[in-house]
Amino acid sequence: MVRLRPAIKADIQLLKRWDEKPHVIAAGGDDGWYDWDREIPRKADWGELLIAEEGGRPVGVMEIIDPAAEPSHYWGEIEENLRALDIWIGEEGDLGRGLGTQMMRAALDRCFADEKVRAVVIDPLESNVRARRFYERLGFRFVERRVFDADECIVYRLTRADFEAVRTGAKAKD
Repeated sequence: MVRLRPAIKADIQLLKRWDEKPHVIAAGGDDGWYDWDREIPRKADWGELLIAEEGGRPVGVMEIIDPAAEPSHYWGEIEENLRALDIWIGEEGDLGRGLGTQMMRAALDRCFADEKVRAVVIDPLESNVRARRFYERLGFRFVERRVFDADECIVYRLTRADFEAVRTGAKAKD
């Protein structure tokens, strides 16, 4: 079972090593990587960096942000009461083991625990068909094709109603 915890300074070297992995590079696009030395110590009311652990062993990292409040305005003009997610599995051997699904479910539970949050958005690369299928299986719905920096992405959205429907096995209303 995966649990999420806040990223700490002791995680920085591991995160830098994961950033060099071919599967992480391929999923990341051209918009640059995190400056972990700067990002980890920062405390922001608009977002958090989380380490996913399985049995106490780090297996991935997630970022949850409020895209309307995030200072770089990566998402541009966007409605309030949303959350945006990023997810990485660190080691190749941890891919395909269901850890990403566990990480996403834990993160979605965390996002929707805030009653104000209406939906979660995500922006995988258009070329990352595997990730897109993964998000669709979790209930995310296509919104639009969009270029972020130099990256061609697909924007997906998971509403609170769709999240609840997926959790309970009910059919969501369109």
